Amino acid sequence: MCQVSDYVQVSTATDSREAGIRLAQSAVAGRLAASAQVVGPVASVFWHLDQQGNGEEWQVLLITTASRYAELEQHLIAEHTWTNPQVTATAIVDGSNDYLAWLRRTVEVE
Repeated sequence: MCQVSDYVQVSTATDSREAGIRLAQSAVAGRLAASAQVVGPVASVFWHLDQQGNGEEWQVLLITTASRYAELEQHLIAEHTWTNPQVTATAIVDGSNDYLAWLRRTVEVE
């Protein structure tokens, strides 16, 4: 049986739906994430270049294993249009056994 802490939801944001979908598709195609959702637009308020800003962004949520996180992070940073994108991971604290088993099978490296 797998430990739930072995799974993470990774989050980033993009300036367009299309950019978010490209990141999601490339991560899933590379088996770095089992699935991804692009949500938006969302209102964003942030501190950047010594001033407060706001804008519209699309949130990209990706599901993977903790052991694949580093590779997924590298991929997102390399493929992102921003020079310093937000890439964060949150532990999944619970989930159905069948779903988590599918997730693990999907991203395992052979």
